[in-house]
Amino acid sequence: MDYKEALNYIDSLNILGSKLGLERVENMLERLGKPQNKYKIIHVAGTNGKGSVSSMLTSILIDAGYKTALYTSPHLERYNERYVINGKEISNEDFARYMDIIKKYADEMEKDGIGMPTVFEQLTAMAFLYFADEKVDIAVIEVGLGGRFDATNVIEEPVLSVIASISLDHTEFLGDTVEKIAFEKGGIIKNDCPTVLYNQDKKVYNVIKNICDERNSRLYYDADEVIDVKTETIDGTVASYKNKYFEFDDVNIPLIGEYQIKNCALVLMAAYALNESGIKLDNDTIRNGISKAVWHGRMEICGREPLVVIDGAHNPDGIQMLVKSANRYFAGKRIVLLMGVLSDKEYEKMAEEIIPLADTVIITEPDSSRALAAEGLKKIAEKYCDNVFSLENIEEAYAFAYKNTGKDDVLLCTGSLYLIGALRTVIMGGNR
Repeated sequence: MDYKEALNYIDSLNILGSKLGLERVENMLERLGKPQNKYKIIHVAGTNGKGSVSSMLTSILIDAGYKTALYTSPHLERYNERYVINGKEISNEDFARYMDIIKKYADEMEKDGIGMPTVFEQLTAMAFLYFADEKVDIAVIEVGLGGRFDATNVIEEPVLSVIASISLDHTEFLGDTVEKIAFEKGGIIKNDCPTVLYNQDKKVYNVIKNICDERNSRLYYDADEVIDVKTETIDGTVASYKNKYFEFDDVNIPLIGEYQIKNCALVLMAAYALNESGIKLDNDTIRNGISKAVWHGRMEICGREPLVVIDGAHNPDGIQMLVKSANRYFAGKRIVLLMGVLSDKEYEKMAEEIIPLADTVIITEPDSSRALAAEGLKKIAEKYCDNVFSLENIEEAYAFAYKNTGKDDVLLCTGSLYLIGALRTVIMGGNR
């Protein structure tokens, strides 16, 4: 199988949809020789922020000299983005070769009556195998959906479980309260393995604390941590942190957004916990690693004069965080908003939060079969803004939005990772 054939094979599996459960992926990994047990793993769950947290942690570990893998989802532009070792994406050739291996085992499973693994299950199995073959020291593995029944949750003894911000999302799968969702995310917590938790709602803390107590997992958490922001611009933030475990002064955070300041607090806590687990990370390494972190599609600046910002916020909590950041960085500036959403998201709440910020709104449709029709979102947007336009085609919508953005204005693009991925290709010309 070549690269194009591999992509076509993945597309053919989309009809299977999402099926939570571990039986199929466990069976496949058993056939592969349990590659996930051949290196250390940090397992990262959460509703928002887990990608940024994973990126910062990976950057620290690379700076410390560890051969470090990163598995994330979804991708923005190419499947290759999901498989990264020491900052380098898997090649097209290796992607095709490993997909061919996975397909053979998947076909065997279907023949044996076990059932065909889903797209995500096969992609996840491929990650574990690829990282094992490349003999990585440690892998940062991001949960796909939930935690308890997510395909990544075949990890038996992570060196650390990290749980980022938790809010309502994927309620049809995970439950309709933050407590229920926290329980699902907390499914990644393993017996006698430490856990680090983002400072958040007390209801979330209580659920995670109970799971940690049941599984003898040491919980690193401080509700009273103090964050002192020294400087803050659209090019980054310098902040100092103090909690019951450590003090850390003048951390340079290149990822912008108020939420990234808080995500960094979680990363520092994780670095502290890793040190206590025997993965040595000195303060200079932690600083340098964070300062080099890159995470595309989250408050990412893709142009200046006008300022073009893309952000993959795709649920009410993510949008609220984006609004706070916009108020911090773009106060007094005219904002042109380009937005598209999926039909299974809480898009009315999202629109209510962000559209009042904008002088002009352009509605488009994400590159997904689950996209909400542009006209549907346009009707909602018109409740909060007088200048609303809709163009179904993403490239045409971006061109129109850009034309209507002055040199001193801000063009803010958000609503869905599927939209942001397609937009990034349009804006950057496919070059990264």
